[in-house]
Amino acid sequence: MNRMIRTQLQRIALLAAVAALAGCVSTAGIAPGSEKVKADSFGLSATPTPPILAAWWDAMNDRALSDMIERAVSGNPSLRIARLRIDRARAAVAGAESANGVQVNGDASVMRERFSANSIYPPPLGGSTQTIANAQIGASWEFDFFGKNRAAIDAAVGAERAAQADAEAARIVLATQVARQYVQLARLVEQRAIAVRTLNQRDQTLGLIRQRVQGGLDTNVELRQGEQSLPEARRQIEQLDEQIALARNALAALTAQAPDTYASLSPALPALSRSPLVDVPSNIPADLLARRADISAARWRIEAATGDVAQTKAQFYPNINLTAFIGLASIGLNRLIDTGSSQWGVGPAIHLPIFDAGRLRASLRGKTADLDIAVETYNGAVVEAIHDAADQLASLRSIEKQQREEVESLAAAESAYDLAQQRFRAGLATYLTVLTTESTVLNERRQDADLKARALDVRIALIRALGGGYTPEPALHTARAG
Repeated sequence: MNRMIRTQLQRIALLAAVAALAGCVSTAGIAPGSEKVKADSFGLSATPTPPILAAWWDAMNDRALSDMIERAVSGNPSLRIARLRIDRARAAVAGAESANGVQVNGDASVMRERFSANSIYPPPLGGSTQTIANAQIGASWEFDFFGKNRAAIDAAVGAERAAQADAEAARIVLATQVARQYVQLARLVEQRAIAVRTLNQRDQTLGLIRQRVQGGLDTNVELRQGEQSLPEARRQIEQLDEQIALARNALAALTAQAPDTYASLSPALPALSRSPLVDVPSNIPADLLARRADISAARWRIEAATGDVAQTKAQFYPNINLTAFIGLASIGLNRLIDTGSSQWGVGPAIHLPIFDAGRLRASLRGKTADLDIAVETYNGAVVEAIHDAADQLASLRSIEKQQREEVESLAAAESAYDLAQQRFRAGLATYLTVLTTESTVLNERRQDADLKARALDVRIALIRALGGGYTPEPALHTARAG
């Protein structure tokens, strides 16, 4: 037996050597042409920024928002789809890994067959009808000399890691969508409160006008102006109510709940706007690319495409298998288990591509193009990520300056409004002056609420742009075939 095994191994080695020398299909002239961009070419800051916590929304100190985001990331259909893609990718990895193991199969059959009297079988077998019985176990093992199976595993693992990063990217986007929609609802609630205060002020002022008309101090012109201002204020409130209802419906959809789930939800913008959320870096950090799940997914797709190219290249080389079988075969079912019915075999097998009308080269060109596409997709993701972070930083700096100016502007407008009301009560100014200064105050209050909401919204967008708390997977060392 040992001598037989040595003989078979010698045959395998000889076949591998001959096949490697005899390959006629060439990969010459087919190579990827794209290269990954380098982060240092964008002038990013060498100073890393503090990491962002995965549950960054807890810093807003709003239990309703935290519950909402946790519900969204656990029950949203788009996230469940992303997790199912991970399961599918893991199954592909398991399938690729199985090619490296011994394949064992069992086979059994019983067939009633008539043998030709004019064929190779002499009488009495020829011309008779017999039962053919067969039972055997076969095994095969592929020698991965040229790394085809290793490359297939690397490609499958790259696809799995890309699916994991995609799921994380989807989670981060969904969390920020919920938070930003929540801030939008808080802005609308604050705007409505401003509109209600304005309606109350105008109602009080209308009562004062009526008193002055009765006293002969004002005319019906001022009375009509005061009456006209009330429907306008109520219309503004109704418009805000509509927008608030739509914002609540959007939150219900993001969390996969009934539309009326958040019918009474009214977050307070002033409390939310006091949350710092994230330390604002002075420049875009150099570790940005490692923080972003979308860039990580693009990078893993490069690894998967590289594995596909390596696997396709390996198909240009011989495929060598060791096969063996053992079993029973007989003519007549009653003799199947007789000693003389046993059979076995063992030996190497080789498949060598010699001429395939260009099929392998065409396949390699396609896989190489896929690799170039993956690289350029990665480059595009890098450019977009840097642009995204730069936009959020620029907006945040500008909003901070606008807020400082708005504080002074609002204070001046409210002071002017107070003076106009005092002069109107004293009979030193018309109601038109009061309406004009009131409109200014209303606009300034709206601007103040909008700036507070926008500052919070941009901070949330900056969190997403800086990775949203994503923790990258360790790098994969992909095997590359020559």
